[in-house]
Amino acid sequence: MKLEIENLHAEVDGKEILKGVTLTVKSGEVHAVMGPNGAGKSTLSNVIMGHPRYRVISGDVKLDGASILSMSPDKRARTGIFVSFQYPAEVPGVSIASFLRSAHGAINGKEMSVIDFQKLVKEKTKMLGISDDFIKRGLNEGFSGGEKKRGEILQMAVLSPRLAILDETDSGLDVDALRVVADGINRVSSSPDMGIILITHYNRILKYVIPDFVHVMHGGRIVRSGKSDLASFIEEKGYSSLEAT
Repeated sequence: MKLEIENLHAEVDGKEILKGVTLTVKSGEVHAVMGPNGAGKSTLSNVIMGHPRYRVISGDVKLDGASILSMSPDKRARTGIFVSFQYPAEVPGVSIASFLRSAHGAINGKEMSVIDFQKLVKEKTKMLGISDDFIKRGLNEGFSGGEKKRGEILQMAVLSPRLAILDETDSGLDVDALRVVADGINRVSSSPDMGIILITHYNRILKYVIPDFVHVMHGGRIVRSGKSDLASFIEEKGYSSLEAT
C-alpha cells in the first residue's frame, strides 16, 4: 500500500482549509499528524475519505498510483481505507455484531457465513481483550468515551484495512482508557500490510503508540516533519514555537 497526497488544496463551505498538503504513507508505517485546533487535521481525514461536504480545489490523493478523488466514500472504503471518528455515532437498536457483519460484507462484496464471521470476531475480541458481551450491545449506545474508541479499534481489527486513519482517537480518554486503546492500536497495526495516519493534538498517546514519522500541521500545511522526538519537542515548546512556512 502506498498513499500519496500531492499538494492538496481543499475547502469546506467556501473556505480553503488545506493549502498544499503533501504526504506519503506506506504499508507498515505509522504517521502521527499533530497540530492545534483549526490546523486542518480532521479536514485532511475527511478529504481522504471523500466526505461530500469537502471540495478538493487542486492536488491529488493517490492509492497505489491511482487517484481516488473521483471515487465515492463507499468505493474508497472498498479499496481498504478506514477512518476512526473522533465522535462515533450512536445507533440504538443495531448491535455491534450486526454492524460489523454488515460492514465486513459491504467492503468485501460478499457476506461471510455466520459461523466463519463469528470465528473472525472471536479472534479479534480475544486479541483486544474485549468481552463477548460487548459486541451484543447497541452500537455506541450509552458507551463511555473509552468504550466508543475500543469499538472503533475492534472495527479496524475486523475490517483489516490497508490504510487506517485514526482521527483523535485519544480524545476524551482518561489515562487507563488511553493505555487500553493504545494497546489495541499496537496489536492491530502490527500487520506489515497496514499503514496508519494517527491524528492527535497531544503527545500522550504517542508515548504508547510510537510513530515512525511525526508531521506538524499549521495553517493548512505540514510545516515540520520528523521522528518521534518531534512530538516531545512540541509537548515542551508548544505549537507556537513553529511558524508556518
